[in-house]
Amino acid sequence: MPSIMEHPAAFHMADIRNKRPTRRRAVAVGELFAGPIAYPLIVERRLPKGDALVMAEVAGLQGAKLASAMMPLCHPLLLELVNLRCASVPERQVIRVYCEVATEARTGVEMEALAGVNAALLTLYDLSKPVEPALGIGGIRLLFKEGGESGLWLHPEGMREDERAHYRPRDLARLDGVPCAVVTLSDRAHAGTYEDRAGPVLVEGLRRLGAHVDQVELLPDGIEPLATRLRALADASVRICLCTGGTGLGPRDMTPEALRLVADRSIPGLAEMFRSESSRHTPLAWLSRADVVQVGRMLVFALPGSPRAVQQGMDMLAPLLAHALAMMDGEAHA
Repeated sequence: MPSIMEHPAAFHMADIRNKRPTRRRAVAVGELFAGPIAYPLIVERRLPKGDALVMAEVAGLQGAKLASAMMPLCHPLLLELVNLRCASVPERQVIRVYCEVATEARTGVEMEALAGVNAALLTLYDLSKPVEPALGIGGIRLLFKEGGESGLWLHPEGMREDERAHYRPRDLARLDGVPCAVVTLSDRAHAGTYEDRAGPVLVEGLRRLGAHVDQVELLPDGIEPLATRLRALADASVRICLCTGGTGLGPRDMTPEALRLVADRSIPGLAEMFRSESSRHTPLAWLSRADVVQVGRMLVFALPGSPRAVQQGMDMLAPLLAHALAMMDGEAHA
C-alpha cells in the first residue's frame, strides 16, 4: 500500500515567483436587501446597535486585509489601498457596498476586494437583524480588475455609468490601426532548421492592442540585412518594429549594432527598464544588450530571442507604446 506521502498534494498555492510585480486594482460590489423596516433605519443611522454604515466600512477594510487568513491558498499581500463605499438605493430598499483594493504585486487583488464586500455586508446584516430578520445578501461580484498580463477585465454583466465614472477603469492604451512589424533575427530560423517561437509572441501581443501587424519576417543574424530592412520599414510608414534575437554576446549577435547604424535617436531608458525588470527573474538579464532607437517616425526595439523573455518584454512595453508614439508626434501628454 502506498503511503500518503507518496501521493501528490491535492491542492497548492500558485507559484508566482516568476511573475513581474505590476500595479493591480480590483473593485467588487454586493448588496444588502434591507426591506421597508430596516432600510430607513440604516440610512438614517438609527439602528439599535449603532451606525451600521460606518461599522460596515470598518469591517470591509478589515475583511480585505484578512483575505489570506480566510482563504488558505490566497497569497498574503501588502495592500496599498482599501476603500469601502456604501450607497443607498431607495427605490429597491437596498444598500450597495463597493470595495476597491489596489497594490503593486505579482498577483491580483480581486479576492481581497470580494472579501471586503462580504465582511461589510455581513456586518450590515448583523446590525440590522434585530429590527428585520428577513434580510438578504446578493449580487456579489467582481466589477473589474486591472494590471498583470491580461490588463483590464470587466465583468460580462458590465458596469453602470455612475460606477464607471466613479472608478474609471483603465485599460492599456490601444494601438488601434497602428502599422507595426515583427522581425526575428536567427541564422537557424532563417535556414528553416529552427522554429521561431518568439516572433509569434510579439505578433500576438501587438494584435491584442489593436495594431496592424502585416510585416512579419525572419532574417539571418548580422548587421546589414536588418539595417536595410529597418530603413525600408520606416520608409513604408511602419510606426513600431519589434525585433527579437541577436542581443546576446555571441559572435553573430549584432542586432544592437544594426539599430545604431540606422538610428536617428537612441532611447536608452526603455532598454535599461527592460534589463532592470528582467533581472527580477534572472541575473543573466544584465548580459542582455537589448536596445531601443528611433528611425524616422518608427520606434525599434531589440529584444532577446527566447519566447519567455519576449513575453516579459511585451508585458513591460505594452503600457508605454501608445504614449511613446504620441510624444514622437508632438501630441499633448500627461
